[in-house]
Amino acid sequence: MSWLVQPRLVNDPFSDPGVYLDFRYGRRAILFDLGDVSTLSARELLRVSHVFVSHTHVDHMAGFDRLFRLCLHRPFPLTLIGPPGFAAQIEHRIRGFTWNLLDENSVDFCLRAMDYDGSRLTRAAEFHAREAFARRDIEPPTFPKGVAWKEDEFGIDAVALDHGIPSLAFALREVLQVNVWGEALDDLNLPAGPWLNEAKRAVRIGLSDDHSVAVPGGRNIRLGDLKERALRVAPGQVVVYVTDAAPHPENRAKILGLARQADQLFIEAVFLERDRPLAVASLHLTAQESGSIAREAEVRNVTPFHHSARYLSEPDALRQEVFESFRAENQGAERP
Repeated sequence: MSWLVQPRLVNDPFSDPGVYLDFRYGRRAILFDLGDVSTLSARELLRVSHVFVSHTHVDHMAGFDRLFRLCLHRPFPLTLIGPPGFAAQIEHRIRGFTWNLLDENSVDFCLRAMDYDGSRLTRAAEFHAREAFARRDIEPPTFPKGVAWKEDEFGIDAVALDHGIPSLAFALREVLQVNVWGEALDDLNLPAGPWLNEAKRAVRIGLSDDHSVAVPGGRNIRLGDLKERALRVAPGQVVVYVTDAAPHPENRAKILGLARQADQLFIEAVFLERDRPLAVASLHLTAQESGSIAREAEVRNVTPFHHSARYLSEPDALRQEVFESFRAENQGAERP
């Protein structure tokens, strides 16, 4: 079955951390972290609706200016969610620019920034182009505990890890995976096309089998008939992103809870286990520990990133250590 969301690293594992999640049929994308985004095209960045920032060290936030600048003249909003104090940091960043050319005739681009404390959204602010991006405090959305964002088709769970400061880890959880069986469409004399995206959405949000789905040409079909004959429904995809976490048991327990049986785990592997004192001192995971976490969490695939530049002379060493640890009792690992 094909995934609704296609995730990939923004940069190579030795460069700034970040994952781009492309919604294949939704003409949108989201980002986990916002470091250097120069590898992403303007078109790719303009698809971004939400950015989830682990923390605001420069390698996780340096791409804000490029994304913000590209979005200035688009009509739909950009939402950024980060750790406590994040909205205030975004406000100060925006105030570093001059906005005298904006007025009531400008495209009213809206930037939203929200604080997440590891359990819930606690603070939110909007910044509108027609108001020269003056801060306007708003009530943050209310989601269940542990959920940083939720829509009909997916949610973003998040936990706060210890990196000397809170560093958020995220899990995208697709509600349901819905795919179309082409041969069944032919049998039903139904065309392929965008109308099927609406049918898939109806399944994901739980509409009844009696719901009528419009088909091009003025026809309608029961959702239940589509589900029975032309749609294949399975549990949704889970994509987890973990970076900048001290190597201690409390963080490990939180990561395991977030990543349990994920389809894809993106996890930092900053130091080799032989250099564990450096990992402890800098509050990062070793490659061996990252692989061990992936194995214990029983994830399907693991992708290591955020490698220390000290290993540039042996560029495969960290990846190999992750997979050696992951494969210890897991033969389903992605191959290096």
